[in-house]
Amino acid sequence: MIGILGGTFDPIHFGHLRTALDVKHALRLDEIRLIPLRHAVHRDQPETPAKLRLQMVEAAVSDTPGFSADDRELRRDSASYTIDTLLSLREDLSEEEPLCLLMGSDAFKDFLSWHRPLDIAALAHLIIMTRPGQPAKIDPPLQQFLAPRQTTDPAELRTTPGGRILFQSVTQLDISATRIRAMVANGDSPRFLLPDAVLEIIEREKLYR
Repeated sequence: MIGILGGTFDPIHFGHLRTALDVKHALRLDEIRLIPLRHAVHRDQPETPAKLRLQMVEAAVSDTPGFSADDRELRRDSASYTIDTLLSLREDLSEEEPLCLLMGSDAFKDFLSWHRPLDIAALAHLIIMTRPGQPAKIDPPLQQFLAPRQTTDPAELRTTPGGRILFQSVTQLDISATRIRAMVANGDSPRFLLPDAVLEIIEREKLYR
C-alpha cells in the first residue's frame, strides 16, 4: 500500500515529513512518495525552479527508508492535476495496488472543487490528516460525498485499490514554507524547521534571498 503526498515543497520541511511519517506508521504503508508539482492549480506558483525543489525533496528523504521523491509531475508541462498523477501512477503499478492520497483537512474542505474529484476518489483512498483536537469542518455537500466512503478501519484500505476516506490524526507542527522563506529573506536561520540537507541546498543556491 503506497502513500502519495504532493505539494510545491518550496521548501520541504519537517511539517511535511513528520505528518507523512505519522500516516506511514498508522496505516502501515509500504512506501510514501513525495511528488513536487510543477504548475500549481489551487495556490500561488512556487518561487523555486522545479529542479531545485526536487533536489530538496531528494535530500530530505535520502536517509529515510520507505520514503522517495517522484518527479512525474515535473516531467509534465501541463497544470499539475491530481487525476493525471494518479492515472500515471496506475500505469506504473498494479491496478489492485491500494493508493492512499494524503491531504490536510483544509484541502479536503475544497475537494469537490478539484478537477474530477469523483474519479480521484475512485482511483485512491483519501487520507485526511487532522490535528489533534481540531475536527474537520465539513459542509453538507461534502458530508454527502463523505458518508458512503468513510471508514475508521485502516485494514479496510487494503481490501480495495481506492474509494475509501479515512481521517488520521497527525503530529501538530506549526511550520510553514512561507515562514521559512520569510526567515531566510530576513537573514534569520530556519535551522531545526527542516532537514540540514535541505538547508544546505538553500544556502548553496542562495534561495529565498
